[in-house]
Formats: sequence, structure tokens, C-alpha cells
Amino acid sequence: MAVKIRLARKGRKKLAFYHIVVADSRSPRDGRYIEKIGSYNPITNPATIELDFDKALGWLQNGALTTDTCRAILSYKGVLMKKHLLEGVKKGAFDEAEATKRFDEWIKQNEAKIEAKKSNLEKSQDDELGKRLSVEKRVNEARAAKLAKKNADLAAKAAAGDKALVEAINEEAAPADETTQSPAAEESASEPVAEDKPQE
Repeated sequence: MAVKIRLARKGRKKLAFYHIVVADSRSPRDGRYIEKIGSYNPITNPATIELDFDKALGWLQNGALTTDTCRAILSYKGVLMKKHLLEGVKKGAFDEAEATKRFDEWIKQNEAKIEAKKSNLEKSQDDELGKRLSVEKRVNEARAAKLAKKNADLAAKAAAGDKALVEAINEEAAPADETTQSPAAEESASEPVAEDKPQE
């Protein structure tokens, strides 16, 4: 029976996370397992990994195999490095103090890489946000200028319309010229008034 360290899928559609489990290789992917030793969430950036270091190291030393993804996870967390150093101690290449020293140096370097990646991600997010804000500001300024121009045109048209309306009202309200009279009135004014003669 081959024992494998592998992933068991959990979560829902398009939002998967995984349990890192030790299971019989003949068991289904999400089926029965011997022991759960951690979890892996690839959705976050960087990925969130929780791992029981000692249990993973113990299973590797007892001959458990790993899938490709789990091997990458264990390498990322330093389990494979620790196993390699302990094998060097067993062979007599160096003592345990030297192995611990080398492992601590490796851990510091790895943590520095992780922190650099996190800071770069934060910086890129801030830069992206700044770019988006500047683009939005330019768009808003263009909209404001267009709206101001439209309002100015409407105000000019309204002023021209008001002026024409005032002129029309003035024309209607202007008094008629008194010297101009109708022809019938002129004729009646020119005819002499006949005087009544007494009858004989």
C-alpha cells in the first residue's frame, strides 16, 4: 500500500480550497484519508498555506510519496529542505547544529523573498489604483468641461430668445400714431356740415 501526501478539494464552484491529507493512494480524491496535516488556499495572492511541519516531515521520513502540487507546497514551506539536511546529518556530512544553522538561514532567505513579493504586490496595487484614479479624474474633468460648454450654449440661446420675445412685446405694446387716420374718417372730416334752412 502506497501512502501519499495529496490534496483533497473543498469549497464551492470556482472558489476551491484544499486540505493537505495523508491518504492511501487507492482512495478517491475526496474520500477517506489517514490524517489531515494542513490546508491550501490558492485564491489569495500569495497563496495561503497552513501546514503541520512536524507531521509532514514525519510522514516523509516514513516513506510517504507526494503529488507534484504537494511537493511544491512542502518545498515552499521548507519541509523538503529539513528532510534533506537531516539525511545529511545521518550520513555524517555535518552535525545537527550545522543543519539547524543552515535551515535557519534558508528560512530567513525564504521569508525575505515572501515579504518582497508581498510588498511588490501592494505597490503594484497602489500604482494601479493611482492610474485608475488619474484616468477617472481626467474623464470627470472632460465631462465637466463638456457640461459647462453645453450650459453656456443653452444660456446664450435663452438670452437670444428672451431678447426676441422682449422686442415682440415692445412692438405689440407700442401706441398707434395719432396722425395716421383712416380715409373714411378723413372724408367725413372734409365734408361741410349742412345747415338746416327754415321752411317758408
